[in-house]
Amino acid sequence: MSETSANGGWTPDQPMVSIKDVHKSFGDLEVLKGVSMDIMKGECICIIGPSGSGKSTLIRCVNALNDIQKGSITVEGIEVNDPALNKLELRKKVGMVFQQYNLFPHKTALMNVMMAPIHVLRQDKEEVERRARVLIKKVRLEGKEDSFPGELSGGQQQRVAIARSLAMNPDVMLFDEVTAALDPETVKEVLVTIKDLAEDGMTCILVTHEMGFAREVANHIYFTDRGVIVEHGPPASFFTDAKDRRTQEFLSQIL
Repeated sequence: MSETSANGGWTPDQPMVSIKDVHKSFGDLEVLKGVSMDIMKGECICIIGPSGSGKSTLIRCVNALNDIQKGSITVEGIEVNDPALNKLELRKKVGMVFQQYNLFPHKTALMNVMMAPIHVLRQDKEEVERRARVLIKKVRLEGKEDSFPGELSGGQQQRVAIARSLAMNPDVMLFDEVTAALDPETVKEVLVTIKDLAEDGMTCILVTHEMGFAREVANHIYFTDRGVIVEHGPPASFFTDAKDRRTQEFLSQIL
């Protein structure tokens, strides 16, 4: 099967992730009210906004962790909201790193990275270990392969979680407030790791409060409030020339 037909007709000149008029409710609470955005291959997108504005819900919908009531989300041409969706196939394409690291405490850093390719993808253990060691080096944790999560700082654990997600060889990485639970001194090491990924051409979608990072790394920034995208643009204009009063007020509080 060709790459194109395997990916639902998707080609790299089309958005890798396309979100169209997405609505999501939890009971009577409408969290997303018609959100649309397109992310091209190799782009780094930052989604910012106040707590409760729907940011995390949106990227969880991209990975089919939340379903949607209306609209469309496609990843490389695959319709995420298709009732017949093979979620494993989707999650091979879309990696996700959460605020909490969720590492297995009784497994070393290396084993945490190796587990999914071995047990989910049934890949050869020796080959997986070789790749896992490369990934641990990539996230700047060489020498920590045999450390258990309890022996690592929060920032180091989060970088193991990033390596674990990369071990599935995804095309898109989702980051949901990955520095929110970290001490200030460990935030930078995680952001440097994500910056390296973005510079290597990984397609990244981040929900973040780190405005300096967004300004430096993002190709495009989306500001959400109360379930809608209020304003978006490239960092150069977004931070200096925000048009909407809600965006201006939000930026004035955090910059």
